[in-house]
Amino acid sequence: MGSASSSYRVIYLDVDGRIQKVVFSRFCSPCDIKELFCTALGVPRNTNLSLLDSSGAMVSIDPTMPHNTDRSPYRVVPMTGGQLADKEELFQNVLTQVAEQFSRAFKINELKTEVTNRLAMLEKRVELEGMKVVEIEKCRKDIKKLREEMASRNNSNFLEDNKKLTPRRDVPSYPKMLSCLEHMYHDLGLVKEFNINPITLKRWLLCIHDNYKNNPFHNFRHCFCVTQMMYSMICLCSLQEKFTQVDILILMTAAVCHDLDHPGFNNTYQINARTELSVRYNDISPLENHHCAVAFQIFSQPDCNIFSTFDPEAFKQIRQGTITLILATDMARHGEILDSFKQKVDKFDYADEEHVTCLKMVLIKCCDISNEVRPMEVAEPWVDCLLEEYFIQSDREKAEGLPVAPFMDREKVTKPTAQIGFIKFVLIPMFETVMKLFPQIEEAMVQPLRESRDRYEELKQIDDAMNEVQKNKSENLTMKKK
Repeated sequence: MGSASSSYRVIYLDVDGRIQKVVFSRFCSPCDIKELFCTALGVPRNTNLSLLDSSGAMVSIDPTMPHNTDRSPYRVVPMTGGQLADKEELFQNVLTQVAEQFSRAFKINELKTEVTNRLAMLEKRVELEGMKVVEIEKCRKDIKKLREEMASRNNSNFLEDNKKLTPRRDVPSYPKMLSCLEHMYHDLGLVKEFNINPITLKRWLLCIHDNYKNNPFHNFRHCFCVTQMMYSMICLCSLQEKFTQVDILILMTAAVCHDLDHPGFNNTYQINARTELSVRYNDISPLENHHCAVAFQIFSQPDCNIFSTFDPEAFKQIRQGTITLILATDMARHGEILDSFKQKVDKFDYADEEHVTCLKMVLIKCCDISNEVRPMEVAEPWVDCLLEEYFIQSDREKAEGLPVAPFMDREKVTKPTAQIGFIKFVLIPMFETVMKLFPQIEEAMVQPLRESRDRYEELKQIDDAMNEVQKNKSENLTMKKK
């Protein structure tokens, strides 16, 4: 892993006979460094500069410029319009060609590019220039306003595409969710421990958001809820006292990435329909393998790689751990994983790597299906969202002549019947097993599950009674007609 000192460069400038020390991050762009030099020189930020060493040779302004000392400072010379005329024309031609190539290759949306660039500029100002308190607060408000504008425009696009907006779930808005996720990484000490660039963390989370689809259930809000539950379990169960910080980083990152680019149709559909994902991954957890692949495609982008300070061996450990946890969210493996954990829980050994890995797999599974742990007014709308996604899939399966699972068929399933079996035979047994290791979750998590089970059983009894009454009425009407 890189050290804090290697992340920064120190350059000395000769400003009118006065030595000026300039410190900047090695992640800075040449434009950022030039603006810092303009500030040191006391000229407007858009002033073009020429940097000369002690011999009069020109030095390139970028993060790799040769190191100097206060005894051999660089001389900064503002360039006049005449000197820049030819270069400006050359630069303009190059920039025009690059812009045309990017537009053709990536079909960049001008509006989003403008907003994203303004957002990045404001965040860099906060991070790198040490503005006064008042200016920082104003900048933060500007950032919040921009994010809200992006969220508003995204919602408009959803409506224009004739897609339903999902019901309110009492979870934070889009900008607030990103801020909360950032806070979790900072609060758990992960940013400081692993020297994660805060700007890179912001960009990574924005990219994560953009790679979740607008499904009724498997969307970015679900990603946030799962990660928030993971954060809660880490705190409630004091996992930082039992796990390494690398384990905590893996747990949080796997939760954030676990459903990336989910298409809204489950593995059963992928396999029965012989989709591209199913063929690519040989019918073995096609969705979960795809989530992993998208996650590490994002990490391959330097601006979004929060693991850039890790050496290759440490990154390999992070990658393998994250993949293991995301693959564990395939419900087809539920029995296998829970049975393995049950065999270990009574004599659990935190020094045993296999035991720790198994526990982490169970923890992400708990978080992934934890909605019924939440208050009824938060949990119930999520059931509606999940059923909506199920019904969309079963409608397509019927149209394509594929098998339809009864619990996804809108003509057969009700909310109580959908939830009772899942809570009784999946959620409660798993959380009660985890409770053996962490008794403190009983009141906060297991008891709400029991209350949810009881409530849905009462609803089912009411539904059954109403159906019986309706059936009797129908029979009576039939008898009278005869």
